[in-house]
Amino acid sequence: ARLAKRKGIKNVCVTNGYMTEETLEAMSGLVDAANVDLKSFREDFYRKYCGAHLGPVLTSLKKMKDLGIWVEVTTLVIPGLNDDMEELREIARFVYSLGPETPWHISRFHPQYRMTDRIPTPADVIFQAREAGLDTGLKYVYVGNLPAGEEENTYCPNCKRLLIGRRGFSVWRYDLEGNRCPACRYIVEGIF
Repeated sequence: ARLAKRKGIKNVCVTNGYMTEETLEAMSGLVDAANVDLKSFREDFYRKYCGAHLGPVLTSLKKMKDLGIWVEVTTLVIPGLNDDMEELREIARFVYSLGPETPWHISRFHPQYRMTDRIPTPADVIFQAREAGLDTGLKYVYVGNLPAGEEENTYCPNCKRLLIGRRGFSVWRYDLEGNRCPACRYIVEGIF
C-alpha cells in the first residue's frame, strides 16, 4: 500500500469490516477507499452465520469515515435471513448516519457453495430495498447481481443527469469533470 501511494496509485480495501482499531489506524493515509460488507443489522445473524459480532463492523465503518477513508457499504440480501424490509431500512438508516453521500450497494443472493438451500433473492425485494435507501435520503443506492437498468447508474443528486452508466461490471458512460457534474457543477462525492 505504501509503494502504491508513492506511485500515485489509489488503494481500495474490500472487507467484512471486522477489524481492530489498530488495523484501522494503520490504514489511515494508505487506504483511499473501502467497500465494507454489512451483512445484517442483527447480532444473532452475525453470531450464527459469521462467527462474529455486529458491533465491531459498525464501529469500523464509523472509524473509517472519521479517518477520511471513502466508505461504500454492500449488503447481500439472503431470502429468509436478512431480507426483512424493516431490517433493510435499519441498514439504510445506519448508512445514512455515515453521511448521505455514502453509497449503498444492495446485492442479490444466488445459491452457491454452502448455502444452496435458499432461492435467489426475488428482484422486487432488491428494488424495494433500494427505494428504502433512497427514501432515507441516501444519494447513491445501487443494485447488484441482477439485470438492472438505471439502478446501476450514478446520477447527479442535484440535476439528475446520468453521470456514470453501468451494465453489469462494464461502464458504458463516464461523464464527470473531475468530481463535478458537467451540467450543474454539483460536486459528486467519491474516489474517481
